[in-house]
Amino acid sequence: MRSLRPWAALCAAAALALLTSTLTASSAPAAASPPGGPAFATHSARAALARLLPRHVSQFTLVAANRPASGDWFSVSGHAGHVRVRGTSPAVILSGVNWYLKYTAKVDIGWPGRSTAELPRTLPAPEGTVRRQASVPHRFALNDTDDGYSGAYRDWASYEKQIDLLALHGANEVFVQMGADAVYYETLQEFGYSKEELRSWIPGPAHQPWWLMQNMSGFAGPVSERLIEDRAALGRRIAHRLRDLGMTPVLPGYYGTVPSGFTDRNPGGTVVPQGQWVGFERPDWLDPRTDVFPRVAASFYRHQRELFGDSTMYKMDLLHEGGRPGDVPIGKAAQAVMKALQTARPGAVWTLLGWQNNPSTQIVDAVDKSKLLIVDGLSDRYNGLDRETAWHGAPYAFGTIPNFGGHTTVGANTAVWAERFDQWRTKADSALAGIAYLPEGTGGNPVAHELFSELAWRTGPVDHQAWFAAYAERRYGRADPHAARAWELLRTGPYSMPSGTWSEAQDSLFTARPRLTATSAASWSPGAMRYDPDTVREALGELLKVAPALRTTDAYRFDLVDLARQALANRSRSLLPEIKSAYDAGDLSRFRAGAAEWKGDMDLLDRLLATDTRFLLGPWLADARSWGRTGAERDAAEFDARSILTTWGHRSGSDSGGLRDYANREWSGLVSDFYAKRWTTYLDSLDTALVTGRPPAAVDWFALENAWNQRHDSYPVKPSGDPVATAAAVLDVLPAPAPAGSGAAR
Repeated sequence: MRSLRPWAALCAAAALALLTSTLTASSAPAAASPPGGPAFATHSARAALARLLPRHVSQFTLVAANRPASGDWFSVSGHAGHVRVRGTSPAVILSGVNWYLKYTAKVDIGWPGRSTAELPRTLPAPEGTVRRQASVPHRFALNDTDDGYSGAYRDWASYEKQIDLLALHGANEVFVQMGADAVYYETLQEFGYSKEELRSWIPGPAHQPWWLMQNMSGFAGPVSERLIEDRAALGRRIAHRLRDLGMTPVLPGYYGTVPSGFTDRNPGGTVVPQGQWVGFERPDWLDPRTDVFPRVAASFYRHQRELFGDSTMYKMDLLHEGGRPGDVPIGKAAQAVMKALQTARPGAVWTLLGWQNNPSTQIVDAVDKSKLLIVDGLSDRYNGLDRETAWHGAPYAFGTIPNFGGHTTVGANTAVWAERFDQWRTKADSALAGIAYLPEGTGGNPVAHELFSELAWRTGPVDHQAWFAAYAERRYGRADPHAARAWELLRTGPYSMPSGTWSEAQDSLFTARPRLTATSAASWSPGAMRYDPDTVREALGELLKVAPALRTTDAYRFDLVDLARQALANRSRSLLPEIKSAYDAGDLSRFRAGAAEWKGDMDLLDRLLATDTRFLLGPWLADARSWGRTGAERDAAEFDARSILTTWGHRSGSDSGGLRDYANREWSGLVSDFYAKRWTTYLDSLDTALVTGRPPAAVDWFALENAWNQRHDSYPVKPSGDPVATAAAVLDVLPAPAPAGSGAAR
């Protein structure tokens, strides 16, 4: 195995050359961008537009514009067949293109799903000149967990598409963790660790986000040096593309994570053991006040620059989720962390996650607040929040985590966003300086991403009902009364969930480890419905009535499968109590009828999911195996990718720590071969118990689940079946809602 050092040095000059050739403000927060003339070329925006709209790109003229002190803006003008879009960065220009597509051409490029096939040959003329000003400078995207739950083994084409979509929807700051393992790998070799020790310490890629958060290490490893190199190369490509589009790659910062044995190798490097995190032993924390800390930090930032270039935003959270300060004063530690950052990157912004009690006011008060940005993960979750008081006036971004673990559930607190964001932004002494889209897993809930990202380009409250009506029209490329009714039902149901306790909808009980008393699959998911399930069932019926001409759009097919999936998932919550009631009563006939319906629903669910590529397990596993160079490497990657979905980690973390099924999702293959087999095993054991009068046989669930993690069978990577016919079959098996006033139980 060769060292990364010669390879990294070769790319450093190219990386730095690229940095100086891109948009002046590309590596700085928008708030810090000075007014002045346009200093960028539009070629990167045009290249993205060619990928997004290859048949229509020639009808757009893209023009660079000044960024005034007031911040980013775009304008759209022109005539039929010739649309002129001006903007203050390549990404902002793309945001202008998207505004035109949504509100003039009335088509949608969602994440996922698109209706651009409905665009006419000649693009329609804008009505006069439309100009939009960003209401906030920071438009941050991606959770610390994104690489784990959205797919750590994606290729460049997948990341390129993600970047294009983020630019199209107005993001200008994107968290990039791909390749951070290479930085730690190179840095810690300078402090006494061998390559073999470090490759065993670094987890498999799907689990690395939690290692970067100082929660765990080593699981699904060891990693190979080749894998570290390949991830660094991809991370460098991601960071460079972001800069090329005028977006800031937000890189991980260094705040003290070290492997065990650091003090033995580095006298004076005092560490604080961090204990456990849901069953995992946490890495040690190097006291930032020691003389050793700034040397490690300097090495970290040097290697990071060689590999990925510089940024002006660095993401890190001290003592995340139960970390222990020991006898280290938190304020002093924060000052040392900030000093190391500012020494390496003068003027850089330290970005922290607003989550639980993080960040502590001891951190906020100890450093220059103008160099902080808190991306709040709880803005829409709780009531009575006062972020100015809680964080003593530090700048923050209004954020949401509408998805945990990559769940395939629909819904979000969008009505809360529509009202609360503008209230917080415009109140006296507001410190709100941005938005932060922070789902733990991306690629679902396209309407939520669409609405949330649009907040930053509006200077007044969003009319929730009118916005959804307009979305329904463009989502499938044309107005349709049944689509309008479907989306109005969804607006009043899963997309009008209230704040107070949760920011995510309930998950599916089909994906829960079997028990008759199950109320959620993931340990920290809602334990009950957060909206009236009839809204989803009725919306499915309306969507099935949409005009046949609109059923060919990619957006329609995705939405139909997703909605039918959700309707079946909701049925699991009313069916399981019926099965429990029959079992508790010893009613074998009624129990068998309920169990048969449960198994039949899961079989139908898998067949439904098989009709759309985005609901297949096969690509997830094929992507993982594609990164391996040897059979052993491919098998290790597959275990990493499988386990993050199921047991998550080892027995302790899975069972006692509650991590099992945290990343549950309804995908074809995963439903039929994992979830359904668990439930069949369980329901059959209950059947036997009713027949024999003896207690049901005990099942070692972790052993059963981890056996699946160790398998190497393949699954389809292409869809099969008819989504419309299968969705109609779902509607047919769902019980009709009880008539109003009938007194029947729902």
